Amino acid sequence: MKDEIEFYVRYSETDQMSFVYHGNYVKYFEMGRIAWLNKLGFSYKKMEEDGILLPVIDLKINFKKSALFDDKLTLITTLISIPSYMIEFEYKIKREGSLISSGYTKLIFLNSKTNKPMRCPDQIINALKKV
Repeated sequence: MKDEIEFYVRYSETDQMSFVYHGNYVKYFEMGRIAWLNKLGFSYKKMEEDGILLPVIDLKINFKKSALFDDKLTLITTLISIPSYMIEFEYKIKREGSLISSGYTKLIFLNSKTNKPMRCPDQIINALKKV
């Protein structure tokens, strides 16, 4: 499953050289994951309230071109495979249709009470099977 969102680079996200500070791409990826879950019908906040955490355990970013203040960016978030204990996403950030950055994250489903890995909730698996 894939989701796409558009947003504008805010001034506070840029560095002294007027480029988007590299650490903000991690935040963009998070925006993409939250939007992806919402599109599937799930709230990240509700998952946390239900005792499910999703910490990032692997992250990769490939920078091709710089983004600047007020650029309109398109973020495409794609699920790599049906999740089990982990869930993996690929990301593409485009400006005017041209790829400027790509990335990857792996997150693990964690029980907040025991701090132990857990299987992906059945509701998410069942929702993915319907897509």
